[in-house]
Amino acid sequence: MSIQKKISSESIKDLRNKTGAGMTDCKKALTASNGNIEVAIENLRKKGLATADKKSSRVATEGLIQSYIHAGSRIGVLLEINCETDFVARQPKFQQLAKDIAMQIAACQSVKYVSKSDIPKTIIEYEKKIELEKDDLISKSDDIKIKIAEGRVEKRLKELSLFDQVFIKEQNITIEELIKQHISLLGENIKIRRFERFLLGEGIESKDNNFANEVSNMIRAK
Repeated sequence: MSIQKKISSESIKDLRNKTGAGMTDCKKALTASNGNIEVAIENLRKKGLATADKKSSRVATEGLIQSYIHAGSRIGVLLEINCETDFVARQPKFQQLAKDIAMQIAACQSVKYVSKSDIPKTIIEYEKKIELEKDDLISKSDDIKIKIAEGRVEKRLKELSLFDQVFIKEQNITIEELIKQHISLLGENIKIRRFERFLLGEGIESKDNNFANEVSNMIRAK
């Protein structure tokens, strides 16, 4: 027969600070895990994700526009993140979430869409075509070729999706899981509606290229 470990108030407070869950839920989770805080966090997260799924269909029209400028002012991000009420939009946890996600977008240069479901079918078909025509698949059978290509395309789609990125501040969860945690903690649906990343000089030809074109045009004029 196992001996139940006594749960201290310090452990409950520590778990509450790490998860944002209620005191009663924290005590229950620690009791169930016999004081193992990592197991308790995992159990609360699982419970929170289930709760978040129930709220995901609610309309979210409040929220905020969050900006992030990286050190050196060469990368910037604008993000619109929505919740259900202005009350939650003013909460420090929601505002910190917005800052963390904006910073994540700045760090993930390949991310272009909120989730895989937002990626246009034309992009998916293009990626499939590229993979199926790669040299290392030419000699393989059609079944094997398709299977390998699908795996590679899935990996590529995850690279394009913000939700599939590993949270840079907590490597054991994705951005989608981070959002769901906050839905559970704040009790409202949370949606990332849109974002835009700005890179200094993006889309502008370099001065050297412009100068080369000028010289070329002058030569032709003669």
